[in-house]
Amino acid sequence: MKAPDTEAVLARLGRAMFRSPGAAAVSLLLTAALAWAAFALWRWGVRDAVFGADLAACQAARGQGACWGFVAEKHRLILFGRYPYDAQWRPLLASALLLAMLALSAWPRLWSRAGARWLAAGWLLALPAFFVLMAGGVFGLARIESAAWGGLPLTLVLTLIGMVGSAPLGVLLALGRRSSLGAVSMLCTLYIELVRSVPLITVLFVAAFVLPLMLPPQWQLDAFTRIACGIALFQAAYLAETVRGGLQTVPRGQYEAAASLGLGYWRSHASIILPQAFVAVVPALVNSLLSTFMDTALVTVVSLYDLTGALRLAFGDAQWNAFFIEGYLFVGAIYFFGCLALSRYSGWLERRLRAGVR
Repeated sequence: MKAPDTEAVLARLGRAMFRSPGAAAVSLLLTAALAWAAFALWRWGVRDAVFGADLAACQAARGQGACWGFVAEKHRLILFGRYPYDAQWRPLLASALLLAMLALSAWPRLWSRAGARWLAAGWLLALPAFFVLMAGGVFGLARIESAAWGGLPLTLVLTLIGMVGSAPLGVLLALGRRSSLGAVSMLCTLYIELVRSVPLITVLFVAAFVLPLMLPPQWQLDAFTRIACGIALFQAAYLAETVRGGLQTVPRGQYEAAASLGLGYWRSHASIILPQAFVAVVPALVNSLLSTFMDTALVTVVSLYDLTGALRLAFGDAQWNAFFIEGYLFVGAIYFFGCLALSRYSGWLERRLRAGVR
């Protein structure tokens, strides 16, 4: 016998799909179309596909089956870009460190005061370790310039810097825009509106090509640092508006209650106001994170090669560039599963936090 939950789901599905003859016809047509598409995709992507790095077999199967041999042949170039081949264990380990710390940070058991200290210590070790592994120059590791960084590690670290770097500035901008001090509010509003009025690609061009002309020689920064700072400053303006929206959902009584307890401006916001504001805008915050994750693809235009840029490098091989669809599907799958994991986690986090508020 089926479980009651399964029966209820099937009953609701039946009512939705077959509530009338017209709805039943449309449902059957869509089901047939989806079944046909699924079979065609399975036939192309699995049954008739070539999985080994065999160029002759891929050419023979062209038009009938996928050539996953392109991914098998070029996966290291796609994942690590122009990083020296014999040293690619370093970006692999560096990426694993970041992913492990992100997973630990999402684990509720480490959200206690003691756990937060362990997490902070972990990040203080993981971030320097990431840059030591990527850049080298110490502990016997060969020096690798940031211009050679690429692929997945570059995408991860730019996303992380973009969000973590923009968070404190975004919160300050949101508080500043709501400030009763006219000059502070005007400056914060001007910054937010100015940054939001230009596309990210403009900010990247300024960071990559204009900023080096404006800075004195002793203050020159490498391209990676300039681009990372540009992304963080750009995202801060959007995050500020997200946080401001959350602050507007906090009832006025919460401010009055904090004042009645004798809490000052900063302590009341840190302990009472901002936690409630963040709970209200969890979906918007995750949307900003996903946007940053996807927007890192734009750094290709300033000669930094993230996942999509490294894929274009792989297309430089004339023997394999005919199988670009498989390459884009591989990179698209990485983005899709990354975004899906973040989306599912944000839904769980929102339910957990709202249950705590209730």
